[in-house]
Amino acid sequence: MHILIVDDEALARSRLRTLLADCSGSGAGHCNGAHTVTEAESAAQALALLQPTGGRGFDLVLLDIHMPGLDGLQLAQRLKALAHPPALVFVTAHPDHALSAFELDAVDYLTKPVRRERLQQALAKAQRLAGQSATAPPPPNAGEALLLQDRGRTERLPLAEVLYFKAEQKYVTVRTSTRSYVLDGALSELERKYPAQFLRIHRNALVARRAIRALEKHFDPEEGEGWAVRLQGLVEPLAVSRRQLAAVRAELEGG
Repeated sequence: MHILIVDDEALARSRLRTLLADCSGSGAGHCNGAHTVTEAESAAQALALLQPTGGRGFDLVLLDIHMPGLDGLQLAQRLKALAHPPALVFVTAHPDHALSAFELDAVDYLTKPVRRERLQQALAKAQRLAGQSATAPPPPNAGEALLLQDRGRTERLPLAEVLYFKAEQKYVTVRTSTRSYVLDGALSELERKYPAQFLRIHRNALVARRAIRALEKHFDPEEGEGWAVRLQGLVEPLAVSRRQLAAVRAELEGG
């Protein structure tokens, strides 16, 4: 991959470059092949490198958040508008910006000091997403749609827009990035019908495999300390049951 490191601290850039070289070496596990690395010490310098090609020249940006001038979150907003936006991984000493980062569709969020194993995981995610978008054939049922009754009319909702199904008493909530619908039926039927697209994370929830972005510690008022997933396009996390935790981790790591 061609990777751009954006950080105002020279030592931080140097450490990432060293870790990337380690990842490219033999026995590096998740990392495949050598990486071409470019550095930028500011958001302005990064934009100067990215804008002429619309982002096409870079596969991944490793991006600090707290920088003089335009900060990392503001730069990420600019990058989303490029014709070919690279994947984003935030690398920061401040863990409190994780929510904002995932709202910007970040592939991962690493806290300093970065461990090689965590960087490997982030690179593997970025490589997998790049491969899916570039070469993967459409998934089964890619053109399929759900027929929903909404305010007295029948509406056709493309399955590809669904982020999750959640059982709510006698009905199922269908969630997209913009709104929710109600569907008559059982979660188990949806799981049997769309196994390639949706993964069960809890007894009451199926999530779109393509939308899973992170697994994190979470406190649930009913179940206490546990885990939750973050989905692309949504702010709220969804609880993961202990029984499904291994399946979610496997999905994030590429199966």
